[in-house]
Amino acid sequence: MPEKVIIMGAAGRDFHNFNVCFRDNPHYNVVAFTAAQIPTIEDRLYPAQLAGKLYPEGIPIYPENHLATLIRDHQVDRVVFSYSDLPYVELMHKASVVMAEGADFVLFGATDTMLRSRKPVVAVCAVRTGCGKSQTTRKVCEILRRHHKRVVVVRHPMPYGDLRNQVVQRFVCYEDFEKHQCSIEEREEYEPLVDEEIVVYAGVDYGKILKAAEQEADVIVWDGGNNDTPFYHPDIHIVLFDPHRPGHELLYYPGEINLLMADLAIINKVDTATSADVEQVRKNIERHAPRAEIMLAESPVFVSDPQAILGKRVLVVEDGPTLTHGEMPYGAGVIAAEKYGAAELVNPRPYAVGTIEKTYRLYPHLGPVLPAMGYGKVQVHDLEETINRTDCDLVVFATPIRLTRILSIDKPTLRVRYEYRDHGRPFLEDLLLKRLQACW
Repeated sequence: MPEKVIIMGAAGRDFHNFNVCFRDNPHYNVVAFTAAQIPTIEDRLYPAQLAGKLYPEGIPIYPENHLATLIRDHQVDRVVFSYSDLPYVELMHKASVVMAEGADFVLFGATDTMLRSRKPVVAVCAVRTGCGKSQTTRKVCEILRRHHKRVVVVRHPMPYGDLRNQVVQRFVCYEDFEKHQCSIEEREEYEPLVDEEIVVYAGVDYGKILKAAEQEADVIVWDGGNNDTPFYHPDIHIVLFDPHRPGHELLYYPGEINLLMADLAIINKVDTATSADVEQVRKNIERHAPRAEIMLAESPVFVSDPQAILGKRVLVVEDGPTLTHGEMPYGAGVIAAEKYGAAELVNPRPYAVGTIEKTYRLYPHLGPVLPAMGYGKVQVHDLEETINRTDCDLVVFATPIRLTRILSIDKPTLRVRYEYRDHGRPFLEDLLLKRLQACW
């Protein structure tokens, strides 16, 4: 009899693990997925069109809090954990629930689910959500294009809609965001790359995505999500570290795996971190990943009109996942507001409505900032209403996209941007090209 399996996920790594290890494999019967972290992604099916010939009815997806009951009802043999950025204590609490019900708790080896490409792959990953992968990915693309290489970015999955329409997604223009009904989180990752005329792929089936990307790339850049490991075997594995959260590189799954596998370890945000925290991160890298080359980087903030902030009561809207999954109390928007003399950071909590109010209850560590949550139309509406209800002089958006394209705001707004910058030698370009030289 095939072993009965449940895959614990969050709409991304879980589907990839299924596709690589379980689809069309008669030794296993995947009875369910569970979903966590992202709202409104449960109570749907992994469709038969994607699940393969063994699952003509598809595979149901349940909320994770149903896990113990599912194990009992289906007499499940093993549960495969398949999502990212959890503290080890929380991970083992979940393992204990599974094992108490008599099932095995399984973590796949990092390379077990990596697909091999015919083209060189540069992976940009991190030890926590919000370390600065996005701007580093853009910098890597800039370097490679300057050396006349055709670059395609493949983004870690965010398939939160109808999975049948998200098998292979290709983004080259803003119309593609509407075509694929992208959430704010998706647009935050894709839009800055599309603005630079870089082709971006994402979706559900990363085998098919790889074949499509290889047709138009000299180099594939894997743009990771959260602190997950790459889906493709990297020729160079770049890993970002955040000295604002020193020690986290040793405390979160699977971020520590990225640490141990790093070819190039970038300690980012050194322009706003203390030297003691930077040194702590450096020592951890040197001790646990001695073969990694270490370099320092900055994430400077830019605003078009700094005087617009001076003396104002400011509502700061920050990147959502950095604050929620990443557990940061603030982001680049607060740094910019303080740098340019805001009189006050207005706390949006008293004005929060609906799903935004729920977000504050789920993540009590948040400072006086508003996370740009927008996983669906309801949440986008709640975000817009929360902003418009907040009593402030200015809204400072520190998200990677122009949220005013999506939201109708009745207040003055200002956008904060942040980019990658080397903090002295060694330079990213030199280390990247040196390691890729054997692949040309």
